[in-house]
Amino acid sequence: MAANGASCEQPQKRAGPKDKQNGKSTDLLLRERRQKDKEDRLSLVLWRRPVVTLHYFLLETLVKLKEWTFELWHRRGTVFVFLLLCFLFSITYSTDGSHQTYVQYLEKKVLWCAYWVGLGILSSVGLGTGLHTFLLYLGPHIASVTLAAYECGSIDFPEPPYPDQIICPQDGGLEDSISIFSIMSKVRLEACMWGAGTAIGELPPYFMARAARQSGTDPDDEDYEEFEEMLEQAQGAQDFVTRAKLGVQHMVQKVGFFGILACASIPNPLFDLAGITCGHFLVPFWTFFGATLIGKAIIKMHIQKLFVIITFSKHIVEQMVSLIGLPLKNPVNGAPLGSVPTIGPSLQKPFSQYLEAQKTKLHHAGKNGPADENWLSWVFEKVVLVMVCYFVISIINSMAQSYAKRLQQLRHSEEKSK
Repeated sequence: MAANGASCEQPQKRAGPKDKQNGKSTDLLLRERRQKDKEDRLSLVLWRRPVVTLHYFLLETLVKLKEWTFELWHRRGTVFVFLLLCFLFSITYSTDGSHQTYVQYLEKKVLWCAYWVGLGILSSVGLGTGLHTFLLYLGPHIASVTLAAYECGSIDFPEPPYPDQIICPQDGGLEDSISIFSIMSKVRLEACMWGAGTAIGELPPYFMARAARQSGTDPDDEDYEEFEEMLEQAQGAQDFVTRAKLGVQHMVQKVGFFGILACASIPNPLFDLAGITCGHFLVPFWTFFGATLIGKAIIKMHIQKLFVIITFSKHIVEQMVSLIGLPLKNPVNGAPLGSVPTIGPSLQKPFSQYLEAQKTKLHHAGKNGPADENWLSWVFEKVVLVMVCYFVISIINSMAQSYAKRLQQLRHSEEKSK
């Protein structure tokens, strides 16, 4: 019996290392296959495979529309109430009466807020690369209000045409009456709405990670896969980026509400990881969204507003324009470098002309024509156009890659079933 028992135990001991080795080789093969699939998906871009990319983009669009249609059908009660409210509002909007003054005021404010909330969502929702709407829209708006306030000596711009166009009031005030806080109050609504939009745009990573943790399924998201790999390799992390991501993850996980608030209150390119972390560790929704909303719409926006207003205040702008025209000097003795061609005045001229043209527009509404155009405004318009086009292209690439991943998952599931 003992001999038989020993003989039975020996094969089990020899099989243990083989099983481990087979498990390691299986994990290695699985990881290599995932890496190969990822490389194949990333090669699916418009400038390499335009026909296939557009084809997959259209198919993914149809799939998404089908999913959204089913989702709306499941929530048909909410959809019915929303449509009923829209119908009642349209009747109120089209009926004449003394209430039209309030309806028009409400319409103006709602559309204005929705515009900035939408730009905020586009900035952080994660479609493609994200559209930097602060640099393209909100920052220039705050800068134009700041320059106009110092030039007009007032922030009481006539409405209309404000906010579509800024002109000085007829009874302009004194420049000394303008302060940083008065300008901040003038742009507070649009800034807070933009910040609220960025907070809403952080919700998809949170919901995706939360649903994946509760259901135990593998979500169709590259960032979540990277997050899980980072957790597995946390002990051996050496590079700065990985350690920074782990620092954000530990802060959010251990500190909770105030950790999320701290991450949301400063410009933080790793905040998407905070949303994934909160979803993965099942942080309550209002804890995550409340801290994100306070941090982004209130604290962070006031910091960004203050920076833009100070940068574009009258004295600093005039000083920067004057510094552009100064000749290059020797860093040792401060003497002008005569051998170096002076390009300062040629750069200073378009900036000065642009500022003068903007001041003229503030005092003479409706008189801005082609003569007011210069290469600075032309370059800015083209930069905005290029960034918007790149944003659209990135969305097409991202949706095409999502459909390619669907096909890969379908192929793998068919291979397993065979």
